[in-house]
Amino acid sequence: MKQFNRRDFLKLFAATGAAVTVSTALQGCASVGKTSERSSVKFDHGVASGDPTSNAILLWTRAVPENTAEKQVTLGWELAADENFSSIIRSGTATTSASRDYTVKVDVTQLSPNQRYYYRFLGKNSKSPSGKTQTLPESGLKPLKFAVFSCSNYPAGYFNPYSEAAKDDSIDAVIHLGDYIYEYGAGGYATQGSQEIGRGLPDNNNTELFTLTDYRRRYALYRTDEGLQALHAHAPFIAVWDDHEISNDTWKNGAENHQEDEGSFIERRAAAVQAYYEWLPIRPPQGEANLTIYRDFKFGDLVDLIILDTRVIGRDKQLNYDDYRDAESGQFNTQKFQQDMSSDRSIMGKKQLQWLVNKLNNSSARWQVLGQQLLMGKMNFPAAAFAADDRSKVTPLLLQIAELKKRLQNGEELTAQQQAMVTQVTPYNLDAWDGYPIEREMLYRAAQKANKQLVVIAGDTHNAWHSELRSSDGAHIGVEFATSSVSSPGMETYLSLDTKTAEQLAKALPTLIEDLKYTNLHQRGYMNLFASEDAVEAEWVFVDTIRSKDYRVVNKHRARYTGS
Repeated sequence: MKQFNRRDFLKLFAATGAAVTVSTALQGCASVGKTSERSSVKFDHGVASGDPTSNAILLWTRAVPENTAEKQVTLGWELAADENFSSIIRSGTATTSASRDYTVKVDVTQLSPNQRYYYRFLGKNSKSPSGKTQTLPESGLKPLKFAVFSCSNYPAGYFNPYSEAAKDDSIDAVIHLGDYIYEYGAGGYATQGSQEIGRGLPDNNNTELFTLTDYRRRYALYRTDEGLQALHAHAPFIAVWDDHEISNDTWKNGAENHQEDEGSFIERRAAAVQAYYEWLPIRPPQGEANLTIYRDFKFGDLVDLIILDTRVIGRDKQLNYDDYRDAESGQFNTQKFQQDMSSDRSIMGKKQLQWLVNKLNNSSARWQVLGQQLLMGKMNFPAAAFAADDRSKVTPLLLQIAELKKRLQNGEELTAQQQAMVTQVTPYNLDAWDGYPIEREMLYRAAQKANKQLVVIAGDTHNAWHSELRSSDGAHIGVEFATSSVSSPGMETYLSLDTKTAEQLAKALPTLIEDLKYTNLHQRGYMNLFASEDAVEAEWVFVDTIRSKDYRVVNKHRARYTGS
């Protein structure tokens, strides 16, 4: 398969990079332009800000011309110290065009650290909604609060977790760990019942996404959600992609949900990435040296937030259990599987891994927080569960094995068969870090050598998890807090669990899985992350429904990590 080479990337990002207007203090309060010089536009997709630093913030909107024949538009923008815009700090004009899907980015620089600002965009006869944003602290140990999200699927339901977080004035930044959109068409994953609740895919975007137009239209659809618009206007986003911004189970040269008869994966990925940079409030890479999405953010002396790409840039293809099972006999080739698991396969790529090691070595912050997509903690499930001939038998079997393990822990004797059921375990998800154990150990050794204890945050699974991170020799490396999904169905759907059974299984799994401390397998929501000098705390927030806009918060759980 064709590699996505340097020339391909340069061509792609030459287009996306041109979408940014840079404003510095040298320009000061430049004119927003005469009203007559601005275009008649609609701001149907709200506003957003993102990629904050201690002295800069990126502002975003989409300005669609009311006259569809108009291919380029001009608009004004304002940044103020107050929500009434009586104290304008910076202003200017920006242009956009159909070539950028009418998205606008303004990178406002030379701002004051740890400062809240308000912003808006101006058309000839219209104003965008106003947004609230803030720069990062330059130094000090100011306590922080992040809202962490992952996996928002439009047909699956309303984005109520976004709506809930948008009510919270104490959030310093939103961290979105990917699956901001999903690429499936109508009738695909999580689309059941979408028409009944008014979340069906429109006729011009109801097939699987392949082209730039396809991806752009899907982003436009998602950005009509009131909760998502409200949260974007409420706080700056720090975002990274997972797989569904491109295609399910993406790796560097392909994806599970891309077949040979569906055209070039490289071209599909290029279209997806261009749409992502157009629609997300993120600085596009500029030039040959910065063709990657991984990056870091310094929140004073308290937190170094290191955002990783464990999906697209350097990931080797995932292993699949089915590839090691004989089609006729069903016999599993354990030797070959263990050999491949022990090979030097990468989830980040060598370049990114070395970059991360350098960041850890040079970090002087109290906490090093790794924001990335996939579960890093070991999720070794009883191997017997994989032998069940249908999914309905998996949960009863897991509950049975959990009881056996409790008996073993209490000193009771088990039969050889029962002991094997307890002790024989295997990773349940080879798409996660469990499928790349060698590189995980390399990261763990680097953290130990740098004398850093990691705080890892993750998404992807649609369920909430809290795990200790331990190396292969049992050394404590840190902690992992993983958020539930905004709307994508979780393990309760996969295993057909009712609420009571899901809760029973969630209580049993920490018994079965050595490093697991907590999980929630059936509720949608998000995670707050609190950082102070003394501790990092996670608070999982769950809503009762995503099937309508009327919801309430029904459950919260909190965990605290103080290091060692």
